[in-house]
Amino acid sequence: MTEKTRLIAPRLPRGFEDRTPGEIAAVGAMIDKIKAVYERYGFDPVETPLFEYTEALGKFLPDTDRPNAGVFSLQDDDEQWMSLRYDLTAPLARYFAENFERLPKPYRSYRLGWVFRNEKPGPGRFRQFMQFDADTVGAAGPEADAEMCMMMADTMDALGLAGKYVVKVNNRKVLDGVLESIDVAEEKQKLAVLRAIDKADRLGASGVRELLGPGRRDDSGDFTS
Repeated sequence: MTEKTRLIAPRLPRGFEDRTPGEIAAVGAMIDKIKAVYERYGFDPVETPLFEYTEALGKFLPDTDRPNAGVFSLQDDDEQWMSLRYDLTAPLARYFAENFERLPKPYRSYRLGWVFRNEKPGPGRFRQFMQFDADTVGAAGPEADAEMCMMMADTMDALGLAGKYVVKVNNRKVLDGVLESIDVAEEKQKLAVLRAIDKADRLGASGVRELLGPGRRDDSGDFTS
């Protein structure tokens, strides 16, 4: 059999999944309930494209000529790097900055859609997954944060999870103070430390300690320095 005529084995790419009619219907019902809560609070929908200019994704990207670590990237016909969005926050920041003059302040919006991460997939960790964000940009005080907590609670209640969740409140200034006390000032190092701490629920204190120290080898044998 020649190369041109050989059969291609049907294979789903790692980190991606096919969705069945039942799953699509279940997600659609959840989305409708979440939208109803967000809109009751006065948040309006906005939709941004799957691709953004890579430079707009900022801190998530390595300093390389081909920015493919962490994101899926390509060059357009003007040789500018574009990447599939990593989350829905960076596109919101770009949208708000680009349309600053005409948008109300504070700006309250919600977005939902697929995001993509060029990372090693694992149990419950996909390269394509859906996010559903709500944000207030330009609020003057903590009232917006309190409103977010209430909206989260109402959303969970609407999804049938009343009494089965806890809303935890954190303040980034606490972590910033910890980093300052141990002389972590360089932004790249700060990000590495915060990412390690963020894995505490999954890896435990010992796993975070390994990430912050000698490095950690996961169950598959991959090593993170």
